[in-house]
Amino acid sequence: MTDTIALTGIVATTPRHLVTSSGLAITSFRLACRQRRYDRVKNAWVDADTNWYTVSSFRQLAHNVERSVHKGEPVLVTGRLRIRDWENEDRTGTSVEVEADAVGHNLTWGTTALMRSTAPSAAEQRDADPAGGATGGTAGGTAGEATAAPAEADAAPAEPDTGQGESETRSA
Repeated sequence: MTDTIALTGIVATTPRHLVTSSGLAITSFRLACRQRRYDRVKNAWVDADTNWYTVSSFRQLAHNVERSVHKGEPVLVTGRLRIRDWENEDRTGTSVEVEADAVGHNLTWGTTALMRSTAPSAAEQRDADPAGGATGGTAGGTAGEATAAPAEADAAPAEPDTGQGESETRSA
């Protein structure tokens, strides 16, 4: 039986992207989902526990997550829940993983614009990774990054941030 789950949370780690030797793209990141509850004694909302998930995406979704999702951003994730017990010589534990079907920004906290993507060609994947093996990190300007269509290039510039809602900061 497959358990489907929908989560909202904050991207807690820089997404890690790699392409296997067989060409399968994989991007994964840790997701922190903070719970809040209403405390009737304090008459206020209080923070409760944080649940942690490892989110993995594959194929085209992996490429899109690599280009779109950054540490600290609020996101929505839907996918299949996998709970696995593990052990090694020193410790035992349980890993909670989500194989993502969809990942997107949580628009409660800001806005975003969709730019349709195409699958990177084999040549673009080789150019992005000259060694021909797995790639890591999220360096900006990847070879498969989409460019603006001519109609978009003539569009008026975006309106400046008015200070309403959460602002977006990124380091280059």
